[in-house]
Amino acid sequence: MTIVNFTPLSALAGGLLIGVAALLLLLVGGRIAGISGIVAGIGSQSDKGWRIAFTAGLIAVPFGVFTLNLAEAYSLQDYSPWRLLIAGLLVGIGTRLGNGCTSGHGICGMGRLSPRSIVATLVFMAAGIATVTLSGLGG
Repeated sequence: MTIVNFTPLSALAGGLLIGVAALLLLLVGGRIAGISGIVAGIGSQSDKGWRIAFTAGLIAVPFGVFTLNLAEAYSLQDYSPWRLLIAGLLVGIGTRLGNGCTSGHGICGMGRLSPRSIVATLVFMAAGIATVTLSGLGG
């Protein structure tokens, strides 16, 4: 399987796993699975343990999947390190301006029917579509 091949079954399975994980974190831990908030809280909150474990899992699982050749992804070697750095900084700035990221607003907030999260997710999607269209990366 390659990471860019869309299949309804794998998309459904992935969506279910993300939804169940977000729901479990909310029900068991009383926390919202907003990645930017979790990562930002590592340096400033007293409850660092679960935040570090959550973040480590976000890094370790994909690393393991790709190391074991269970999935393939495009190499980033074709992109300039400066381009990747700027892209990362823009994503970080966007999450601060939007008071959260796509996981917090798009999965957890929309699941709670939060109007603010619905608007934020629509803006995220529009910005993403515009970026891909204007940069010519849409295929």
